[in-house]
Amino acid sequence: MKDFLKDLNKEQREAVKWINGPVLILAGPGSGKTRVLTYKIAYLLSLGVKPYEILALTFTNKAANEMKERAFNLVGDPAKNVTIGTFHSVFAKFLRVEAEKLGYTKNFTIYDQDDSLSLIKNLIKELNFSEDSINAGIVQSKISNAKNALITPDGYLSMADNQFELKVAHIYKAYQTALFQRNAMDFDDLLVKAVELFVNFQDVLEKYQSRFKYILVDEYQDTNRVQYILLKMLAQKHRNLCVIGDDAQSIYSWRGAEIRNILDFKSDFPDCKIFKLEQNYRSTKKILRAADFVIKNNTEQILKNLWTDNNEGEPIVVVECKDERDEAERVVHFIKEEIRKNKYNLRDFVILYRTNAQSRSFEDELRRERLPYTIVGSIAFYKRKEIKDILAYLRLIVNPKDDESFLRIINFPSRGIGEATIDRVRAFASVKGISLFEAISRSNSIPGLTDRARKNLFNFYLLIQKYIDLKDKISAGELSRALIDDLGLIRLYKEDGGPEALQRIENIEELLSAITEFSNENPEKNALEKFLEEVSLISDIDTWENKRDTITLMTLHSAKGLEFPVVFITGLEEGLFPIANAIYNKRELEEERRLFYVGITRAMKKLYLTYAKSRMKAGNVMYQRKSRFLDEIPIELVLYHSAKDEARKAKKKEDFKQGYNFTVGSVVFHEVFGIGRIVDLSGNGDKASAVVDFENFGRKLLLLKYANLKPVKF
Repeated sequence: MKDFLKDLNKEQREAVKWINGPVLILAGPGSGKTRVLTYKIAYLLSLGVKPYEILALTFTNKAANEMKERAFNLVGDPAKNVTIGTFHSVFAKFLRVEAEKLGYTKNFTIYDQDDSLSLIKNLIKELNFSEDSINAGIVQSKISNAKNALITPDGYLSMADNQFELKVAHIYKAYQTALFQRNAMDFDDLLVKAVELFVNFQDVLEKYQSRFKYILVDEYQDTNRVQYILLKMLAQKHRNLCVIGDDAQSIYSWRGAEIRNILDFKSDFPDCKIFKLEQNYRSTKKILRAADFVIKNNTEQILKNLWTDNNEGEPIVVVECKDERDEAERVVHFIKEEIRKNKYNLRDFVILYRTNAQSRSFEDELRRERLPYTIVGSIAFYKRKEIKDILAYLRLIVNPKDDESFLRIINFPSRGIGEATIDRVRAFASVKGISLFEAISRSNSIPGLTDRARKNLFNFYLLIQKYIDLKDKISAGELSRALIDDLGLIRLYKEDGGPEALQRIENIEELLSAITEFSNENPEKNALEKFLEEVSLISDIDTWENKRDTITLMTLHSAKGLEFPVVFITGLEEGLFPIANAIYNKRELEEERRLFYVGITRAMKKLYLTYAKSRMKAGNVMYQRKSRFLDEIPIELVLYHSAKDEARKAKKKEDFKQGYNFTVGSVVFHEVFGIGRIVDLSGNGDKASAVVDFENFGRKLLLLKYANLKPVKF
């Protein structure tokens, strides 16, 4: 085995080689965190530790897959048998094995956020609460927060101190009962039920405690209460718990993450060994200094001294804009300038924003300029309607108790089953205490149905039952293809014939390819269950790949763990970033500052920071103040562009344009290239030039002195 430790710097090497007892590795941005975790796995294997004795936990499938690949490249086949995955995927696998102890079957369904929200909406109706007075999304968030804090429905009820909280408590209790009846768990249950399992079944806990002698945790600053409890329980026997993270990048308190988990690790494990990875391999000295100056304004932190051997780099560009449209135009202008001067590819740029709504103006401008872009967090493949519909069929086949999947597809494609019929089925199922699928198997006993409705319901029952019977006899790929043929979905969308319908057909074909590929790689009988589990645990960032040459747009929260040569952080205004709710709350303000720090440290070569003097909100123009965070960057690191500077440049361009009687947007005729539209003008006198977008020849840069352009009048 090669001496792979020589690839590490001194601090990284020491952190990798310390394997006994609790270890805290504080890893600044760009300091090789993933490398250290991967090398630690490889080092343990090289010492003779068995692969099944190592557990590595991450927060995204992307990070887990990267770790698996790197570990395999270092030590080969032994790395394949190490348990590496997200908290949710790893504990979902444990729960599959132990499900029956908790009253579930091994084929339980995992509800994603949409499924969960749909169920909550149905329960609000069933409990006769006014949908106008209680928002299902808020209820979902409160239930999730309660679970992450290990608060049960009864516990929530005992703490409720107003009418709204009492309603949430009743919905929470009904929600957990409904999930259990449907043989389903939501994301939070995958961890909460694991705690329940370990608390109530000591033998199960001891089995996993004995098995995992070494536990490694990535991004420890993002752990919540439930994850913290699970780790303490699992590591109790061998105490070889190695956590790696950066308190300065703790940005997920809104989804339950507790920064105290990393800040208090030394208190929880007084004998822990602490290592600090402070050398940054990603950013220039100027970018790193800016980040360091910003984060030192936080009081709740573990001090680190980040440094880099990289070059000084260019100044950080701060751009004052008139409004959000001007901001978008100038961001796109700077992207084009960077490409022209430094030969960057489009994939080298990311535009970051605090809220999803900010993407619109950038999308408009990028479309105008015909620059391709990708939004991380737009409708992901597995969230598209046609894909969710097919997945609902497959989930019902795997788990016939899944009422939410049943309700989604009972009348899709249309089979003449209306709301009144569905209401009678639900009432019958409720009285009998059975699933909706079982209820329609007894459609002759459901009161109030027409003969036609009974027949349609029973035909649907026979369709699903046919595939339940086939599930263990043919591959997941074959079953899915046969099902889609039976449903006639491709034919249905072909008859529609519109561009959206054709896109749906392509998506269905892509899904069939994914299932077939998965079933070829997983020939065992439960491949379909495994595929559905993997799909349910995919996040937006897992499906994003920076391979296509497009500009990336994403929220700052989505950007953690990524890096780009050129980064734009936009909307740096008080009330937007930092967000309004945080301005008067010290703890929340410090988290906003950590989020800014995360954004800054995504940049490798160049960083642009933009803000608008006014911004449209709900149809009204609001005048903005620049973010306090901008004043925390030393002036000597900054190159400032004001709106006035740009106004002077615009006037010069206008003077030039008047001389030639052309403006940006003018339609012109060229003897060789034909008709085109001017998209940019620059220079003056003999050097005056225009970029013209021609209908048949694309964009051309032409010297006006020789181009002999003629205006086209309409």
